[in-house]
Amino acid sequence: MLLSLLLSTASSALAQGKYLTRTGRISFFSSAPLEDIEAHNEQVAAVFDLQTGQLAFTVPMRAFVFRNGLMQEHFNENYVESEKYPRATFAGQLAGWSAAETLAPGTTRNVTVEGDLTIHGVKRRVRVPGTLALRGNALAVNAKFVVAPADYQIEIPLLVREHIAKTVTITVALTCPPQP
Repeated sequence: MLLSLLLSTASSALAQGKYLTRTGRISFFSSAPLEDIEAHNEQVAAVFDLQTGQLAFTVPMRAFVFRNGLMQEHFNENYVESEKYPRATFAGQLAGWSAAETLAPGTTRNVTVEGDLTIHGVKRRVRVPGTLALRGNALAVNAKFVVAPADYQIEIPLLVREHIAKTVTITVALTCPPQP
């Protein structure tokens, strides 16, 4: 709901301090004895409101690209069930942010985002460290955190369970131009 509201408001205008992208990047990586698993997605839609500190993004699950086509097929059909759960979403807010906060151009600021991450139809409250920076007139939002597929009811087949990592590292890199 928050994501829809923010995306619709951002596209129509608006107040200074809103930043939007439809080409954000999210990747994930897990290292395991059987095989490292890595995928990238460059179709992430995100909106960030610097006045309120609110951030929301949506990730089309089928847009993750793997180096191995069979791995990509298994990811979509057997693990995240992309037909049933086509998107992952996040809606949250910068912890301790107020409308009086400013972000000086050319500086990077460490932040913590708190919010709801929904993957595979399961919503969990998360707290994620990250950085914000104004580069030119665009807002760069970066974060790196770990999730456990089991926390989102993603089942790993018994045959490969012992050879697959229990956690996955998620990397978020958004470059959001300002909205007029």
